[in-house]
Amino acid sequence: MDLQLTGKTALVTGSHRGTGRVIAERLAREGARVVVHGMADGEAETVAADIREAGGHAVAVAGDITGDEGAKAAYEAARQAAGAIDILVNNYGIAEAGSWTRTETPDWIDAYEKNVLSAVRMARLSIGAMKERGWGRIIMLGTIGSTEPAARMPHYYAAKGALVTMTVSLAKELANTGITVNIVSPGLIRTKEVEERFLAQGYEKGWGTTWEEVEPHVLKTFMNNLTGRVTTPAEVADLVAFVASPRAGALTALNLRIDGGTTALAV
Repeated sequence: MDLQLTGKTALVTGSHRGTGRVIAERLAREGARVVVHGMADGEAETVAADIREAGGHAVAVAGDITGDEGAKAAYEAARQAAGAIDILVNNYGIAEAGSWTRTETPDWIDAYEKNVLSAVRMARLSIGAMKERGWGRIIMLGTIGSTEPAARMPHYYAAKGALVTMTVSLAKELANTGITVNIVSPGLIRTKEVEERFLAQGYEKGWGTTWEEVEPHVLKTFMNNLTGRVTTPAEVADLVAFVASPRAGALTALNLRIDGGTTALAV
C-alpha cells in the first residue's frame, strides 16, 4: 500500500533513539522528509545520517522541548532545515520510576512537563501553518497505562492520561481544518532495553538465556497478551506511519492501542 507520504515533512520528537528512531526511519522509507529531533546538540545527527545513507531524506535538530524556548528553537530549526511541517509525531516522553509513597510533588510536575507540556508546546507551534495549508497530522505517543494504570509510576500514568484527554480536545479544536489528531498507545514494546531487562530476570529465575526462551514467561507473568508475543517497535512505527498518511483522513480523536490485546476492552 502506498501511504502517499512522498513530499510530506514529518517532525518526530525524541527520535534520536528507541521507538522514536524506528518511527523516523519508517516514515523516511515511505518517502517523507524526516526531521530527527534530539534534546541536546548532536544527539540526532547519527540517526539522520543513517536515514540518508539508506536513501531517505532526513535532517537533525536539537532543542529541550520541556521548556518554551527549547521547543521554539527545535521547531524553528526544523522549519528552516526541512520546510513546513506536515506531520508532528509527539514521541518524546519519559517513564521514570516512582510510587505513591516515594514520588514527591516536584516529580509529578516534572512528569507533566516531559510527557504533556512538551507535546502541548510542539502542537501549538505546528497548528498555525497546518491550518494555512489545510492539511496536517498530529500524533501523540501514549501508553495502555492510561487505560489500565498500574499502582507503580502513578505520576507517569497520570500524565499520559492527560495526553489522551488533550488529544480529543485538540481534535475538536481542529475540526474541519484538514488536521487530524490521534494518540497511539503501545503496551510493552520489545525494545533493546526491555530485552536486556527481561533476559537478566530470565537468567536469575532460570527461564533461559535467549529471548525465545524468556518471552513466554514474560507474557505469562507480566501481561495478558492475546497474540503470544511482545509488540515490536517496527509494528508501532507501521501504525504511526498509517495514521500519519493521507489514507487515514477519517481517523481523528482516537486512542489507538497497540498491545497484542493486553487491554482487550470492548470500547
